[in-house]
Amino acid sequence: MEEMEEELKCPVCGSFYREPIILPCSHNLCQACARNILVQTPESESPQSRRASGSAVSDYDYLDLDKMSLYSEADSGYGSYGGFASAPTTPCQKSPNGVRVFPPAAPPPPAALAPPPPPRNACLTCPQCHRSLVLDERGLRGFPRNRLLEGVIDRYQQGRAAALRCQLCEKAPKEAAVMCEQCDVFYCDPCRLRCHPPRGPLAKHRLVPPAQGRVSRRLSPRKISTCTDHELENHSMYCVQCKSPVCYQCLEEGKHSSHEVKALGAMWKLHKSQLSQALNGLSDRAKEAKEFLVQLRNMVQQIQENSVEFEACLVAQCDALIDALNRRKAQLLSRVNKEHEHKLKVVRDQISHCTVKLRQTTGLMEYCLEVIKENDPSGFLQISDALIRRVHLTEDQWGKGTLTPRMTTDFDLNLDNAPLLQSIHQLDFVQMKVSSPVPAPPILQLEECCTHNNSATLSWKQPPLSTVQVEGYILELDDGNGGQFREVYVGKETMCTVDGLHFNSTYSARVKAFNKTGVSPYSKTLVLQTSEVDIKKMVAVAWFSFDPASAHADIIFSNDNLTVTCNSYDDRVVLGKTGFSKGLHYWELSIDRYDNHPDPAFGVARIDVLKDAMLGKDDKAWAMYVDNNRSWFMHNNSHTNRTEGGITKGATVGVLLDLTRRTLTFSINEDQQGPVAFENLEGLFFPAVSLNRNVQLSVLLNITKRWLPGPSRYFHLFIFLLTNLIPAILSPNKSPVFTKPGFGTSTLPPLAPPALHKCPGTS
Repeated sequence: MEEMEEELKCPVCGSFYREPIILPCSHNLCQACARNILVQTPESESPQSRRASGSAVSDYDYLDLDKMSLYSEADSGYGSYGGFASAPTTPCQKSPNGVRVFPPAAPPPPAALAPPPPPRNACLTCPQCHRSLVLDERGLRGFPRNRLLEGVIDRYQQGRAAALRCQLCEKAPKEAAVMCEQCDVFYCDPCRLRCHPPRGPLAKHRLVPPAQGRVSRRLSPRKISTCTDHELENHSMYCVQCKSPVCYQCLEEGKHSSHEVKALGAMWKLHKSQLSQALNGLSDRAKEAKEFLVQLRNMVQQIQENSVEFEACLVAQCDALIDALNRRKAQLLSRVNKEHEHKLKVVRDQISHCTVKLRQTTGLMEYCLEVIKENDPSGFLQISDALIRRVHLTEDQWGKGTLTPRMTTDFDLNLDNAPLLQSIHQLDFVQMKVSSPVPAPPILQLEECCTHNNSATLSWKQPPLSTVQVEGYILELDDGNGGQFREVYVGKETMCTVDGLHFNSTYSARVKAFNKTGVSPYSKTLVLQTSEVDIKKMVAVAWFSFDPASAHADIIFSNDNLTVTCNSYDDRVVLGKTGFSKGLHYWELSIDRYDNHPDPAFGVARIDVLKDAMLGKDDKAWAMYVDNNRSWFMHNNSHTNRTEGGITKGATVGVLLDLTRRTLTFSINEDQQGPVAFENLEGLFFPAVSLNRNVQLSVLLNITKRWLPGPSRYFHLFIFLLTNLIPAILSPNKSPVFTKPGFGTSTLPPLAPPALHKCPGTS
C-alpha cells in the first residue's frame, strides 16, 4: 500500500488530494490548488485569438500540443488543451513534487490609476503535462469532481490507523486475527476458537484478515454522482465520444445527439473488465521486475564472491610466479656455485702442480750448484752430461703455457633477464570479449556408426544450417551397464573409434560441441552392441593388438602393433590392448624369429605388471616360458610343471583363458603343453608376453583351427550356452543397434578409460 501513496498526492501542494477535480488531460488537482494557479489573460491574448490573428507566440508555445477547438463537441464544454496563456515574464515555481507551477497574475493597480480592464479569460496549466486549458464561464465548476479518488484516499488513510482489536475480549483487548464477514465481528485467536468454532452453521462463515475486513466494513453504499451541468440530475448514461457520464437532461438538450450513448452500468462493468485485463499485464511486468531485482541483488552477492575468488586466484598466480622465480633463482645460484667450485678446483690443482714442480726445480738447481763447486774433474764429467739433460728437460717442462693460468677469474655467465622483465611489465588482464553463441547439438550419422569385436566407431556432423563456429567435440560413453557417462574423446575430429570396450555389451553414446562461449546440448543418444559369442566355433577368438602405451621402452612394434620384438638382451614385457574379465578366450602367437635359444614367456597379466623382468617373476602375471626343448609354468617367481617340447621358428603358441572355470591352459602347435597351468583366476587380465632381441612374435588374426583340451570341448559349449546365449534370448535389445560381425565376450577395465583412435572412416 505504501507504494500507492504518491498516486494519492496533489502535484501542487504535495499533500493528499482535497476535493480533487479531473482535468481534461486526465490528471487531478485539488480544487483549492487549481484556483491558486489560475492565470487571467486578456481575451485578445488568449491562445485562440493569437492563433486566429497569427501574431507572435511566447516562449512557452511549445506546450501548445493540442489543436482541438475550444468549444468542440468532443470537449463537452470543459475547455481545450490550448497554448500557454500566461505572460512569458511570469516567473515559475516548483511544487513539493518537483513539477513546475505558475502562480496567479499580480494584483491589478488601483482603480483610479488603471484604465478600464479589457475582458479577460481564465487559463489553467496542468502542472504535470504542462497543457494549457482555457476555462469557460463555469470556471472550475466545469471540471468533474473525482469522488472515486476521494474514497481511495479515505480508505488508505484509515488503513494506516492503529491495529484493530478483538471485539469480544473483556479486558485488554488483543489484536484481532480475523474478521467474520457474516457476523461483522473482529476476533483474536482465543476468542475465535471459543466463540466462533469452525463447525455447525458457523463453518460456512467467511473469515478474512482484519485489514481486508476493515476495508469491506468501510465500503459504504455507492454514491450517486450528479451532472456538472444539471446538479439535480444523476448520471445515468455514458457518452462514448466524449468519454464522460451524462444525464437524461443533457441528452434531451441535444448536446450528444450524434454521439454513441450507452448505459452507465454496462460501461462501468466494461471498463472495470478492461482495467482488470490491463492490470494483469502490468502485474506480469511488475512480477518480472521483482524477479529482475532479485537477480540484480544476487548479482551483487555473486560479484562480491567472484571478487574474493578472483583476488585469491590472482594472489595464487602471482605467488606461483614468485615461487617459480625463486626456484629458478636457486637453480641459477646452483650453477654459479658449481662454476665457482670448478674454477677454484682448477686453480688449486694448478697451484699444487706448480708448487711440486717448483720444489723439484729448486732442488735440482741447488744440487747442480753444489756439483759445480766440486774440484774433481773426472767425477764431474761422469755426471755432467746427465745433469745437463735433466736441466734442459726441466726447463722444457716450464715451457709455453705452463706459467699461464688455466682459469680466468671472471664468470663467463650473463643472466638474460630482459625478456622476463618485459613480460612482467606486460603482465595484464585479458578482457573477455563477447563471442558467438554456443553451437547447436551435433547430429550422429547412423549410417557410419558401427561396432566390430569390442570396438565402436562413431561419426557425427554439425546441423546443415548451423553457422556457429565449433572448436571441438566431446564424445561420451556409458560403462556398458547403464551407468554414468564419461568422456572418451575430446578434439576437432568428427569420427572416432573407441577400443577396449566390453564384449557382448550395450553401450550408449552421445556427443556435444563446444567453443569459447560454451558447450552445446547433447546429441541424441545412440545405442551400440559389441560383438557376441560365435557358438559354432565354440570358443571366442580374442582379437587384439599390442599396446605401445603400457609397454617397456625397449619393445619395438610393427605391422600395426601386431608384431613385437626387443632391442635389449634382457626380457621385456608387452601387454595386449584388450582386457578380459568373463567368458572363454583363445588367441595364438606365431614365432617369426628365434635365435640363440632364448626363452620367451606367454600368458596373462594385470595392467600394473613389472615390465623389465620375465613374465611371471611377480605376482601380477601367470605365464609359460619355453625354450627349444622344454617349458615351465611361472607365477610369482615360482617355477612348476617342467614339460618336454619346445619352440622353433614358425611355431605357434596358443593361450586359452577360461574365466568361466577360472583356468589358464597353453598349447604349442595345437597340442596342449602340460596340464592346466593355473586355476582360480579371477579379475581383469590382459594378454601378455615377454621377450628379448632374439625373438620376434606376431598375433595371428586368421585362425583356421580351434584347439581345446579334448574332454572339455563339450563342457565349454554348455557353459557358453548357459552364460551367453540364454541371457541374450531372455534380454531383448533396448533399442536399435549397429553392429559388424565379431567374436568374444569381455569387459573393459572398470577404472581405465577405453583406448582412443581417430580414424578416417568406418572399420
